[in-house]
Amino acid sequence: MSELVLAGLLVLLGALALVAVSAADLLIAAIALGAYGFALALVWAALGAPDVSFTEAVVGAGATTVFFLAALLRTSRRRSNVPNPQRLVALGAVLAVGLVLLVATRQLPLWGDVGAPPSTHVSPRYLERTLEETLTPNAVTAVVADYRSYDTLIETLVIFTGGLAGWLLLARPR
Repeated sequence: MSELVLAGLLVLLGALALVAVSAADLLIAAIALGAYGFALALVWAALGAPDVSFTEAVVGAGATTVFFLAALLRTSRRRSNVPNPQRLVALGAVLAVGLVLLVATRQLPLWGDVGAPPSTHVSPRYLERTLEETLTPNAVTAVVADYRSYDTLIETLVIFTGGLAGWLLLARPR
């Protein structure tokens, strides 16, 4: 994906975040946050992280939006009563944290740097030893299913627990 498309997606993320923060109508805010999650999934896909992209699409764009909409249907209030000064303070805090993160990431190696530690230490080991250690011919599958299996299991348990908690909170009594 070209840098122009990625830049357009980043601008879209900023616009959707502003819409979500400034919308007084909670339905518009929930839909804007769902669209934000979908656009962020596209950004992750463009950056070459399909596993993070799928997770963002399912959790950020899908489940979270459904939970927000279900919560709106179970409440009587449809408009936010948060005053504008508090929204501006929240927006300022988010922008400040974003600036700190941008400054902190300047120390990281450049994207695709072959001299970076992950490229010189971790990746070659996985590519050289995957077949003999896991008997799995696909290195990506071996990393996700064999080397990081506990991590993947815990991620699945977290998503399941969140879904179960949302279902229990939003279930209508019969």
